[in-house]
Amino acid sequence: MKKGVVLFGGLILGFAFCVPAVAQPSARAVETIVIDNFDTDQDWTWDVQASRFVTENYPVIKKFDGIPNSLRPYHKDSDPAAQVLGVKVKYDRKGDNWFEVYPKANDESYEIPFVGTVTQIDFWVWGANYNYNLELLIRDADGRVHTLKAGTLAFQGWRNVVVNVPGYIKQHSRIRSGRTDLSFVGFRIRSDADEAVDDYVIYFDQLKYTTNTLSNVYDGYELRNADFGESSDSGSSAGSAK
Repeated sequence: MKKGVVLFGGLILGFAFCVPAVAQPSARAVETIVIDNFDTDQDWTWDVQASRFVTENYPVIKKFDGIPNSLRPYHKDSDPAAQVLGVKVKYDRKGDNWFEVYPKANDESYEIPFVGTVTQIDFWVWGANYNYNLELLIRDADGRVHTLKAGTLAFQGWRNVVVNVPGYIKQHSRIRSGRTDLSFVGFRIRSDADEAVDDYVIYFDQLKYTTNTLSNVYDGYELRNADFGESSDSGSSAGSAK
């Protein structure tokens, strides 16, 4: 009887150790990727544009030394000086006023490509307790710009904001020649029609996102942009494919 129990137990242990050996690799690699912490220079800068009743010489955008208190424990002495991105804006009259904060490269607006399939966009924003609302602008795989509501800015000081990317937003094209990435277009801030508009400031820090980086990687991915030699400028990392 004891011999049978020992044999049965051995089979269970053997099965337990063998299962991981034959298990399929995970198709998920969830990562958090920082778009811009505003502490160091990137391949892009930031610019701002505003609606028609903006006061002359506004809006103004620049970086300032600073960091949300909740992030101070993670900032090391060896890191670059902590900075945040700030915008100040004034309007000549109340109404449907707005301004947009967006990345720029080579003196043109620039859309920052996301990697993988994005589930959340996460950032810190400093509210001045005005009745303004914040939106995110992202462009999908079909080229459409979507507006994601990020809530009210009627609070004082820093607040961490997390915006879920809805499943209905198409992040990858079905066909090879479609857009390869979802992209970040910018922030849009809208004032309430009855709110004061003569002295408004806002700051941003630690813009990042959570994504599954393996979601659009498949066997043969490197052939997606292979160079067939139709034109001299069709450069490709897979140019050796015949």
